[in-house]
Amino acid sequence: MATIHIKDLIEEFDLELVYGEEGVHRSITTSDISRPGLEMAGYFAYYPVERLQLLGKTELSFVAGLDPRIRRERLRKLFNEETPGIIISRGWDVPEELSEAAEEMGIPILRSQMTTTRLSSRLTNFLESKLAPTTAVHGVLVDIYGIGVLITGASGVGKSESALELVKRGHRLVADDSVEIRQEDEKTLVGSAPDLIKHLLEIRGLGIINVMTLFGAGAIRNFKKIALVINLEVWDSTKTYDRLGLDEEKMTIIDCEVPRLTVPVRPGRNLAIIIEVAAMNFRLKKMGVNAAQQFSDKLNHVIDTPDYDDF
Repeated sequence: MATIHIKDLIEEFDLELVYGEEGVHRSITTSDISRPGLEMAGYFAYYPVERLQLLGKTELSFVAGLDPRIRRERLRKLFNEETPGIIISRGWDVPEELSEAAEEMGIPILRSQMTTTRLSSRLTNFLESKLAPTTAVHGVLVDIYGIGVLITGASGVGKSESALELVKRGHRLVADDSVEIRQEDEKTLVGSAPDLIKHLLEIRGLGIINVMTLFGAGAIRNFKKIALVINLEVWDSTKTYDRLGLDEEKMTIIDCEVPRLTVPVRPGRNLAIIIEVAAMNFRLKKMGVNAAQQFSDKLNHVIDTPDYDDF
């Protein structure tokens, strides 16, 4: 998991550092943001101290009407050793009691001119993207007709060669050899290439080629949502492979389940075309057209027909 610091937020959102300059290197460990409205009313039984604290017009106008002694007490309680920082929206002035506590604890106070709702949404999206769980998978990621296809398999089975043929057929390479994957939400996995090997493709006997240089900027993508996994394996005559396409195999990556197809590799099979058709068929299934299921339904209907024995 990547590490985000307060200084990263300042640079990303052009925030004003009002107090607590020594705290700009404090780490942010969660994408959740707290708006401490209940805390302003005195309820601190459950106070998420590890979150960024966002104060808007509602919170600041409420504490402005409190007795000075109570206001000082409640604002000081917002500061904890684990609290990464406090952000003021709409360019509001920082209460004196808040600034005093910030200087004492070394916790930064930032200010933005954006509205509270918009700022909260943008902060959450940014932090979720940067703090999302990540992993790396050995394989090739290609964008085929808008479908992110992760091609996996043993080393030397033909993943990169298939990707090269797919690029020649007009599809786009995302990553070769190592695919960095981050889970943006419960059902979304996004793959990209490590910076060191971005846009590069390794072909045994040929070496490393730069796909963008050879085929143009339209042949690559920097990242893509993974929708389908195709596993290439050497043909095993003792193994029974799915011939109808009714079996639905899943692969778990981080916490997400992704549909997976197993394609046997043997001489004479055009893997690139098979992978391309698999992506097209997957897209059709998402649109409600399942050729295998339709065939199975027709077959069952014929079998159940009373005159079936006359055929």
